[in-house]
Amino acid sequence: MKKHIHILGASGSGTSTIGAAVAGKLGYAHFDSDNYFWAPSAEPFTVMRDRNECMKLLENDLTSHEKWVLSGSLADWGNAVIPYLDLVVFVTLPRELRMERLEKREYERYGDAMFAGGSRFENSQTFLEWAASYDDGGMEIRSLMSHEAWLERIGCPVVRLENNVLSDSVDAVINAAKTL
Repeated sequence: MKKHIHILGASGSGTSTIGAAVAGKLGYAHFDSDNYFWAPSAEPFTVMRDRNECMKLLENDLTSHEKWVLSGSLADWGNAVIPYLDLVVFVTLPRELRMERLEKREYERYGDAMFAGGSRFENSQTFLEWAASYDDGGMEIRSLMSHEAWLERIGCPVVRLENNVLSDSVDAVINAAKTL
């Protein structure tokens, strides 16, 4: 059974939801890369941590637990974690569905503040534009291209998964953890 599972994909593809569900079913610790990359702030996801601090916090948690699932992207900052990984799951989802999920999530988090005239409008628009650029973006941003390049450096099994049904995705990850 794999003990160190990393689940990555585009924003809105379900990596955090799948990761939490897999960790819960297996009794593993669950960590999300956003909790390391972003510093706590009055407005969430606006203050980036120093990369060295990110890695120190993440490595401390990963080495403090025998079994864990790490969700989210490490592609442009977490190369030091690669030796810990024994299974990587790459989640994909069509852009339209991802964007629908992200717009819903933005509304659940910020309500009407995400709309024109609201205090969160500019930040929400910037985030949604960034997320929409994932499929066609280059190496300079978190993109399909940068994730594919990062996956080429992984020395452990990589499972590709299209996340349409949560229970199917969770079962596929658990099956891969047991059989690969």
